[in-house]
Amino acid sequence: GKIFVDGEDLASLPPYRRPVNMMFQSYALFPHMSVESNVAFGLKQEGTPKNEIKERVADALALVQMSKYAQRKPHQLSGGQQQRVALARSLVKRPKLLLLDEPMSALDKKIRQKTQLELVNIIEKVDVTCVMVTHDQEEAMTMASRLAVMSEGKIVQIGAPGEVYEFPNSRFSAEFIGSTNLFEGRVVEDEPDHIFVESDDLEARMYVSHGVTGPLGMPVGISVRPERIHVSREKPGSKHNWARGVVTDIAYMGSYSLYHVRLPSGKTVVSNLSSSHLMSDNAPAWNDDVFVSWSPASGVVLTQ
Repeated sequence: GKIFVDGEDLASLPPYRRPVNMMFQSYALFPHMSVESNVAFGLKQEGTPKNEIKERVADALALVQMSKYAQRKPHQLSGGQQQRVALARSLVKRPKLLLLDEPMSALDKKIRQKTQLELVNIIEKVDVTCVMVTHDQEEAMTMASRLAVMSEGKIVQIGAPGEVYEFPNSRFSAEFIGSTNLFEGRVVEDEPDHIFVESDDLEARMYVSHGVTGPLGMPVGISVRPERIHVSREKPGSKHNWARGVVTDIAYMGSYSLYHVRLPSGKTVVSNLSSSHLMSDNAPAWNDDVFVSWSPASGVVLTQ
């Protein structure tokens, strides 16, 4: 295969000639060098003039707000500060492509969330194309303008974060990006603007407000995100998209709560509800008999 960056095939270029820099998961800062020397290292290796090195290093440190730490050693910095230095070192050579290998995995959650947005802003300022590898779905959704979901070394879906989350093209994408309730069934009616699906897990048929390409009886999966599922003690008025069950668990997560509802078939449906819902007098509790339901537009048909 070939790898092109800005129209140039990199295969014939030695690694040190390629306009690509990488920020490692471990940051890989030289412990015996100051922050300033770490950032300047690549420029010195290229033989860049001293005056230019000084100017570009100063600009890079200012960009990541680390100018006042220029003479410190890496062990004198926090994890978040070390990450900024590693980023400055990656950007100071002005690469056309920046590779990030899970750069925030070593940070705690609060610092990681803050740093994600800072990193996005910095990358936008310098206008560099960035490819980041991460196993953290929330991190990917926060930082990316485009996502590539991979399975067994192959890309299974590419799109904007909202597109991949709301319209997964396969069971793998639906379950890998975020959480979902997946109902297996078969198409029993197919019209241009809707389909009906029967599932052994549900008493009522599922109604989805778009058609599919395929024969009647075709096996499909219907993906419904937890935040699309409503839990109530009252039976829904609709003939479709509902099931009765028993609340087996309620996980309080602060701003929201996760309801786990076991259906007669044994399948568990998870619903993400605002925690203010728990404050109402009619809020379902553990072991209550309830109904779960969702709108026709909430389900996504998956044929793979």
